[in-house]
This record gives sequence, C-alpha cells and structure tokens, in this order.
Amino acid sequence: MLEKAKGLPADQIFMDIEDAVAPIAKPDARKNIVAALNEGGYGDKVRTVRVNDWTTSWTYRDVIEVVENAGPNLDCIMLPKVQTAEQVVALDTLLTQIEKTMGFEVGRIGIEAQIENALGLINVDAIAASSPRVETIIFGPADFMASINMKSLVVGENPPGYDTGDAYHYILMRILMAARAFDKQAIDGPYLQIRDVEGYKRVAGRSAALGFDGKWVLHPGQVDAANEVYSPRQEDYDHAEMILDAYDYYTSAEGGALGAVMLGDEMIDEASRKMALVVSAKGRAAGMARTESFTPPEA
Repeated sequence: MLEKAKGLPADQIFMDIEDAVAPIAKPDARKNIVAALNEGGYGDKVRTVRVNDWTTSWTYRDVIEVVENAGPNLDCIMLPKVQTAEQVVALDTLLTQIEKTMGFEVGRIGIEAQIENALGLINVDAIAASSPRVETIIFGPADFMASINMKSLVVGENPPGYDTGDAYHYILMRILMAARAFDKQAIDGPYLQIRDVEGYKRVAGRSAALGFDGKWVLHPGQVDAANEVYSPRQEDYDHAEMILDAYDYYTSAEGGALGAVMLGDEMIDEASRKMALVVSAKGRAAGMARTESFTPPEA
C-alpha cells in the first residue's frame, strides 16, 4: 500500500498508526513509516502520519519516533479524536521540542485535527484557533456516530428512520464554519463501502456542495471519484473565468469603470467576483482548461 500510494493521483497520503494498526503491531508500524518517508518517491503529495490520540499510551512515542527519524520528510501530523484545544497545544509543544532538539525548522510540520465526538465538535472553534500549525479540520464519521449513539452500522449514510434531509448536515456545517473562520481546510471523512463508487460520489457530493475542500479515500478506486466531485463542472469553471474577465474589463477605465454590469442575463458585481474566485481556484487546482473566453464588446 505504501508503494502503490506513490503513483496515485491523490493530493495527500497519510500513513496510519492508529485504528488501522493492531496494538501489538504499532511499534513495527512506526519503523515502517519512517522507512517509507525516508525512502521518498511521493512527489509533491502532502505526507502525513496519523498518530494515536492522547487518551492512549502510544501518542508520545508515535510522535517522537516518527518525527525524530523522518521529520524533514514529513509535512503533517494528524491527531485523531481531538476533544479540546489543549490537546492540540500539547502536540504543538512536543513537535517544537523535537524540532529544536534535532535542529529541524521549527513550526514547519503542520497539524491536522480530526473531530470524532461530541466534545470535539462543541470545541471545534477553539481547536481550529489553538495553534498556527493547524492546517486542516477533518470529520471522522465512524467514531462520531458511535460517540453520539447513532443507530447505524453504515458509515456516512443516513441512519434507518432518518428519511428526510442529511443527518450529518449540522456536523459538516459546524466543522466548515470553524475551518473558514480561521482559514483552515475542511476535509470530509471516509466512505467505507469501497466498491460502491456511486455511493461515494453521492455522499461526497453533500460536503462538496457545502464547500469542503476534499474527502478521504480508502481505496484507489475512490480517487478519481473524489477528484471529480470536488472539482467544479466544466460549465461552472468556464462561467467563473468569464465573470472574472468581464468584471476586470468593466471595472477598468476602458470598460467604463462600472461596479455592477450585465453579463448576458446575469448581473455581476464585487460579490460575484468573490464567488467566481472560489470556483476558478478549484478548477485551476484541478488542472482544468477553459473552453470559452470573454470578448469585450466593440466600441
């Protein structure tokens, strides 16, 4: 899996020492991760390691062994089951001590905070603001469902009896608001039915529509689906670029220095430009190419 990840069209890979690793296998997992990070070959992917949460006895050894031995080849530490801002501060402090001791650049390694229970969600604003290292807030649906006694065994799907709406809407929006308020990424968690690609797209579409930046994939078959769902549609990308070009022209002296103008049947203004910037940025990040261009009217 570590080798296969090198060739996948994913923006980030994370290596796990937490739930995917049996307790007796964790010491070997740390060594395998260090070896993989130092071997390299992951290109420009963000390299992340998920350690165990602070309620276990493993966290400090996870962080010390991985960061001391592979720190220059590591971009982020993912901290699961975050419940309070203090837990992030503790990780920040430990990372700083390791970096100073080892002579690494202080503050370069980021933190991704995974929200997986009710207390973490209640404290998500403080968690997002707890450290300049925090880069991402992640929704962990499986543990969250268990923590609130949700009556379901299918991760990410509406529980039986919840027939209208989305049972996860409040959770997703709460995480998104904290992320946006403090300029962090918001990432949706996994969809465990790995062979149901259409199901993945449907569930991913909910958080993508709200404005999440991405979603975990557990299998190579989900990667293309994720890249598709979190990229704008071609027509939306083209329209966003058209708005930006048109607004740039009409607000210039050549275009009449106008603040609000018509683009076809649509009025555009500064708010339209801001909305277009979001869609345009997502399209450019996905490597999309526009298929039509704005042509200024003849004088």
